[in-house]
Amino acid sequence: MSNWLDEMFAPQKPVIAMLHLTALPGDPGFDSRTGLTAVIERAKEELDALQGGGVDGIMISNEFSLPYLTETEPITAITMARIIGQLLPDIQVPFGVNVLWDGRASIDLAVATGAKFVREIFTGVYASDFGLWNTNIGEVARHRARIGGSDVKLFFNIVPESATYLSGRDLASIAQTTVFATLPDALCVSGLTAGAPTDSQSLALVKAAAGTVPVFVNTGVRAHNVAEQLSVADGAIVGTYFKKDGVFENRVEKSRVEELMSEARAFRSTLH
Repeated sequence: MSNWLDEMFAPQKPVIAMLHLTALPGDPGFDSRTGLTAVIERAKEELDALQGGGVDGIMISNEFSLPYLTETEPITAITMARIIGQLLPDIQVPFGVNVLWDGRASIDLAVATGAKFVREIFTGVYASDFGLWNTNIGEVARHRARIGGSDVKLFFNIVPESATYLSGRDLASIAQTTVFATLPDALCVSGLTAGAPTDSQSLALVKAAAGTVPVFVNTGVRAHNVAEQLSVADGAIVGTYFKKDGVFENRVEKSRVEELMSEARAFRSTLH
């Protein structure tokens, strides 16, 4: 197992919680009447609930910037930097960022805010709900080095939501060549959309092909299956389940966080 994962997170097989920001300036759903004040207040409330419920890490994303751009407008990362700046005094666990769906902007935001990791689609060409979607990991990796972000860990989502890989290659081959040729720090395996279950067979295939690169289950983790998922994966990223009634649009509910984290800790106690 890669040493960086053990150095960054205290427990084995960490659970990273998504902190979904509501729509931001420039997004169709942004509420200009309540403005950024409401966005920041909700973010602070949900950060408190997630950390109070015992999560091991936080990933801050512009999840409600629907429909997403594959090259974001500058206002998005700029606004996220302001919000994170106001959250920083209260963040007690390692945190990462995700500017959907823009790897370069995610790295810029991480360097500006001190985030430890980013998650994005860094490789592949896709037919997606957002149009033809291309990437350039060589350029992005060099950009990370140029701006002083070499310590920012890159989580590669190799099964992107709302998109299909154009090459038609099998998942194990994609994982093998991604690890060999593009130097990811971790791989993420997802279902079709946020909150959708991740296929256990797909997760196992990627884990077998990834070698020493950590593999995270990226969607669909719930209290009843977190032990099963963590028996294969090296960690989990959880968003939708932590919300009231498990509904994507709702606010985080501390009791649901506590429920899942209790199951995760019980499973981790069996590893020693």
